[in-house]
Amino acid sequence: MRLKSISLFVFLLSVILLSGCKASQEITYLQGAGKAAVMDSTSMAPIPDAIIKKGDLMTITVNSFTPELAKPFNLSLVPTTGMGEYSQTNATAMTSGSGGLQNYLVDNQGFINFPLIGKISVEGMTKIALSEKIKSLIYPRYITEEPIITIRFVDFSISVLGEVARPGTFKINNESCTLLEAIALAGDLTISGKRDNVLLIRQAGNLRESVRLDLRDKNLINSPYYFLQQDDVLYVQPNDVKARSAKIGTAESLSLSAVSTLISITTLIISIVK
Repeated sequence: MRLKSISLFVFLLSVILLSGCKASQEITYLQGAGKAAVMDSTSMAPIPDAIIKKGDLMTITVNSFTPELAKPFNLSLVPTTGMGEYSQTNATAMTSGSGGLQNYLVDNQGFINFPLIGKISVEGMTKIALSEKIKSLIYPRYITEEPIITIRFVDFSISVLGEVARPGTFKINNESCTLLEAIALAGDLTISGKRDNVLLIRQAGNLRESVRLDLRDKNLINSPYYFLQQDDVLYVQPNDVKARSAKIGTAESLSLSAVSTLISITTLIISIVK
């Protein structure tokens, strides 16, 4: 009898340990990664350049060794009559302690309105490509010195929704964010979040792309979706347990609790009687 009890205990302990291992596999990120000290750079996804989209807000600054030559290509801040604000054509102005930053809004046709040049099609370009394009348009035709053109995104941000600790929209100052960094900004997934079915929504031109990602897959870091683009949205789906519990109201929860209590009392009474 004692041998049977020991065997039953060992069996139950094994079941519990195996269940724990399975649960760990369901929530662990990048399983199997990190076994090698150095990763082969040819197998890693390259860091992509941000692509300019409709609705993007950018700063474009033209500089040269002779500041007067570059001045016509930098938007000036003009006070609005009778108001203590600033206005400018096809752009918004933002002041700081070091002066004004000229912000260009990409319109619904994918154009910006650049000083002296006029409308420039920028949608689908990288910052480097746009910088070279502007340089070719103003040098040497309008400026005799080769200019230095600096472009930055003002509104580079990503959004994380669903089963995370702190859902929201997060501004990325360095214009580079990985999938795991975005999740970290949102406080990580809750225990109820599905790690194998994270939805990524991305706007590319007139197309909206949606991709399902598995955070447990070690190959995720080599995925073209590992580095996020501006305005990307991540949605973490709740697991089945959380989804079912959401359908159960307070009354149903109390009923289930009462039934569970009655079953426990009944089992206790039967054990005592025996």
